[in-house]
Amino acid sequence: MGQTQGSTDADREVTLEDIQELYRKFASECPSGNLHLHEFKKIFGISSSSTEEESAYMENVFRSFDTNEDGKIDFMEYVAAVHLVLRGRLEDKLKWSFKVYDRDGNGCLDRKEVKHIIKIINKIKKHNDPGATENVNDICDRIFQLVDKNKDSKISLEEFIEGAEKDPWLLDQLKLDIGPCEWFIEQQEKKT
Repeated sequence: MGQTQGSTDADREVTLEDIQELYRKFASECPSGNLHLHEFKKIFGISSSSTEEESAYMENVFRSFDTNEDGKIDFMEYVAAVHLVLRGRLEDKLKWSFKVYDRDGNGCLDRKEVKHIIKIINKIKKHNDPGATENVNDICDRIFQLVDKNKDSKISLEEFIEGAEKDPWLLDQLKLDIGPCEWFIEQQEKKT
């Protein structure tokens, strides 16, 4: 956190001691040095009662942190993920968001990829806010109008970052915001 942008996790600064404690927790709960998908989902409050969309969203997030694609997050991948999510700069978070969106890994986003993740996020938001009514196609069209500067029906990483940094609505749509801070604070309170 430590940044004014996107400081939504209870507006609480996560200290170095907090992060060190999180690392110790990883080591004690994952002595094998690996965090598996079901454990990762548990950290973020995704359970068997969660929606299919929430589960799919967290699977995309897990995949983005599993940099060596071995189906588990080792300690170094975990450290990088924790640092990014809790302390990362806006640009780094946008690069990570782009990676989650870019399901085929070709370095650009097409409408299908953007619609897929927007659909998941939109369903999660509606789950949390039943009054949300924005249409996935409308959101996708607006994103492409604002971001696809060369009108090639693809969004490059540069277009993605530039667009998100200039437009607050776009930033809200494009920056993936997962909230482990609340889980972490809850875990800290259980210890005392």
